Amino acid sequence: MTSTDLVIEAEGLVKHFGETKALQGVDLAVARGTVLGVLGPNGAGKTTAVRILSTLLVPDAGHARIGGFDVVKDAERVRQSIGLTGQYASVDEDLSGRQNLVLFGTLLDLGRVGARARAAELLEWFDLTAAADRPAKTYSGGMRRRLDLAASLVGRPDVIFLDEPTTGLDPAKREDMWDVVRSLVTDGSTVLLTTQYLEEADALADEITVIDHGRVIAHDTPEGLKRIVGGQTLEVRPSDLTRMAEAATILGQVTSGSAPEEIRKGVLAVPVQDDSALTATVSRLASAGIGVTELSLHLPSLDEVFFSLTGRTASEDDTTETKGVA
Repeated sequence: MTSTDLVIEAEGLVKHFGETKALQGVDLAVARGTVLGVLGPNGAGKTTAVRILSTLLVPDAGHARIGGFDVVKDAERVRQSIGLTGQYASVDEDLSGRQNLVLFGTLLDLGRVGARARAAELLEWFDLTAAADRPAKTYSGGMRRRLDLAASLVGRPDVIFLDEPTTGLDPAKREDMWDVVRSLVTDGSTVLLTTQYLEEADALADEITVIDHGRVIAHDTPEGLKRIVGGQTLEVRPSDLTRMAEAATILGQVTSGSAPEEIRKGVLAVPVQDDSALTATVSRLASAGIGVTELSLHLPSLDEVFFSLTGRTASEDDTTETKGVA
């Protein structure tokens, strides 16, 4: 990939807040029409990086470009091409949802008719039409989150920064938001997403960068990162639990003596080196007349990868977290 393929570029970003070293030489790269997931514990520097890329902070060292424009020297040009949804809602709670979006459209020079049309489009897209004329302060937390994201999309930005966009949403609304992100990318937008929900990064990101203590400690595709922890795991649940011992013996033979473990009631799991173990297991279980209700082959979860890299889970707070640094 050449630099001309990149929409978001950051090299050697450094930012200190007093004695706190929020960023210590962070590099980021996002190709057009893709999603980069940025993972890290609280206090790792994710939000600081987003604030620099969106021109809200000036780096102490290093440089960054959005669409070829420097975030410091060409900040105004950068702002014209980006949308930002931060961790906290930025809408005016005394205005209605519709008024908020029309206001953003007016500020972006869409004109009154254009602003109202765009507001109506986004209200429908985010399932807020029924509440469009109520004050935003009467919205639930999930509704405010959706309104905030809608506001960031009024100007149809080419580049979208989503800083933990689904925090506080219930699982159903979180998946709705994922569909929105997928639609944005399908339409050609480029997205940088910070999140502590590992399944969110797994579901959306083309590539993932892991940041800890202000440094990039890993970068790869979700599948590539999962291979850091080790090989794949084969899981089997016999339909007849009285034949668990026989199934375990077959799994051990297929995997050259690796001892299967019962990881939950009636489910055996064993590490395997490659995909051929699945075919061999199916054949031997069938020959033995052992039916199964579950059979899967999978890589480690991103949560396991995250723990392997940082020594803690993504949901654990970092004691070094400082106001303004995340």
